[in-house]
Amino acid sequence: MKHSLEQRPTLLLVDDEASNLQVLRHTLQHDYRLLFAKDGPTALELGAVDYIIKPFSPHIVKARVRTHLRLVSVEEVVQTRLEIVRCLGKAAEYKDNETGAHVLRMSHYSRIVALALGLSDAHADLLLHAAPMHDIGKIGIPDSILCKPGRLTEQEWEIMRQHTVIGAQILGNHPSGLLRLAATIALCHHEKWDGSGYPRGLAGEDIPLEARIVAIADVFDALTSVRPYKRAWSVDDAVELIRSESGGHFDPRVVEAFLESLPEILQIKECWQDAPATENLLRA
Repeated sequence: MKHSLEQRPTLLLVDDEASNLQVLRHTLQHDYRLLFAKDGPTALELGAVDYIIKPFSPHIVKARVRTHLRLVSVEEVVQTRLEIVRCLGKAAEYKDNETGAHVLRMSHYSRIVALALGLSDAHADLLLHAAPMHDIGKIGIPDSILCKPGRLTEQEWEIMRQHTVIGAQILGNHPSGLLRLAATIALCHHEKWDGSGYPRGLAGEDIPLEARIVAIADVFDALTSVRPYKRAWSVDDAVELIRSESGGHFDPRVVEAFLESLPEILQIKECWQDAPATENLLRA
């Protein structure tokens, strides 16, 4: 069944010979909406994605077009998933006392540390996009607990700890590499190297590496940021705590990579600061 003209993908066909354009028209007109041009060099400069050496086979032309359209579709799916991640991350920000700048900073810290550990650019970029989802489960925590200004009771802490499980359930067992990694991070970013973390008490290498990276990035930014219930720690104090927790809370290898990357991390911190009004309001 043929698609209506409005539903067909649009192709720009370029050739300096009208006879070749005529052949291409007969080959493609039933499946695509066609535009024509005769200036090949200009079309390649403007971003034309492929060329076919003449003489060409109609079957090869159709196959090449289908391949490029599939690639475009894959890119659209990837971008859609990234937008979903960003939107859900924004929802978690509204629920919690944390800011969008926190999520942005800790995500970039995570990427920097991942590269320092030898992960590939692609893997580090995947972590960058998955990390903002680490606290999405806080959507399921009652405001009376999440926004409580004082110390939580043990029963309230037990409920608070469930945000890791809730986050993994929200993200689900998804085939997408991005959402699958985001679910893993949401579930495991409060696990500790020595096994004293939650929700499953994992220890050492049993904790996914990406969650170990996010843990240190999240803690460093939380410590050095103003919150309604605390002032910001100095960078030196936060670094000292992270160093002291090597082998306890944090993977020693990740701590080492974090410390090696500190100059670049501090550049990120400087670039994306919280609005100063937050701290001024606290001091007033």
